[in-house]
Amino acid sequence: MFKSRHATKRGIQSATVIPFVVHNKKQKGQRMAKRAEVVNPAASKQNHKLKIRIDDLYTFDPLTNAQKEFYQHYREGVTAHMLHGVAGTGKTFIALYKAFEEVLDPSTSYEQVVIVRSAVQGRDIGHLPGDEKEKTDVYQDPYVDNCRKLFGRGDAFQRLIEQGHATFMVTSFLRGITIDNAIVIVDEAQNLNWQEISTIMTRMGKHTKILFCGDFRQTDLNKKTDTSGLHKFLSICRRMPSFRDVEFGIDDIVRSDIVKEFIVATMRYEDTEKDAANQRLLAK
Repeated sequence: MFKSRHATKRGIQSATVIPFVVHNKKQKGQRMAKRAEVVNPAASKQNHKLKIRIDDLYTFDPLTNAQKEFYQHYREGVTAHMLHGVAGTGKTFIALYKAFEEVLDPSTSYEQVVIVRSAVQGRDIGHLPGDEKEKTDVYQDPYVDNCRKLFGRGDAFQRLIEQGHATFMVTSFLRGITIDNAIVIVDEAQNLNWQEISTIMTRMGKHTKILFCGDFRQTDLNKKTDTSGLHKFLSICRRMPSFRDVEFGIDDIVRSDIVKEFIVATMRYEDTEKDAANQRLLAK
C-alpha cells in the first residue's frame, strides 16, 4: 500500500515511559521482570531484543496529495488534526505512523499513543464479564494489523502496550481521566455521538496532540436517537485555530483497485437513487 524502507539506524535507545494509567498488577510485573534480569542475564538479553525501538519503525512516504498535506501539517507542529474521507485512503495508518514516530523518539515529550474509539452498539459494555481489556480486545484487531505493517512483526502492538508506548480505550471508560504527554488517535470518528466527542476533547491535558480519523459514509449508528456528532464537530473544528482538517477523496484511495472501483460505483448508484427520488417528488 505504501512505499516503505527500513528506517535509518539512529543509535538511540527507547526512553523509559510511565503511562498515565498505572495498574498495581503492572507495577508488580515490572518489579518481577527487573528481578529476573538480575538473576538471569540471558533472559535480560532476550527481553532487550524483543523491545520495540524507533529503529524498528519502517519509513513510509506519502503517496497522495491528501497524505502529503497531512504530513506537511504534522511537520509544521499542528497539534490537532481531522482526517476525514472515503475508505482505503490510509487515514488511520498514517496517523499511527506519525504518532509512533514521535513517541518512540526519546527527544520528545510524548510518552505514548492513546487509541480511542467508540464501541458503538456495545457502548454499554460495563455489564459484560471480564475486565476492561477483555471487554475491548475485539476492537483492537485493526491496530494489531497496522502495527505489524509499521514494524514488520506480528507482536508489535502488544509489545508497545507492554512498554507503555501504546494504550487502547473505548469511550465508555474515558470519564474522570486526564491525558497528558500523549498523542491521541480517535479512530472511526463517524461512530461517535456528540457526547462522546465532547468527552474526548475535555480529557485532553498538557503536551497532548489529537488526531481524528473518520468517514461520514461508514457510520455504524442505526438508532434514530443516536446520530453522529462528526458533522457538528467538524464545523466547530474549523473555528478553532489549533485544528487542521484534510479531506481524502477518490484519488487518495491506496488500498487496492477493487476498493476504488467499488466506492466509485457505490457513489454513482447513490447519486442515481437520489436523482430518481427527487424526480418522483417533482412528479407528485
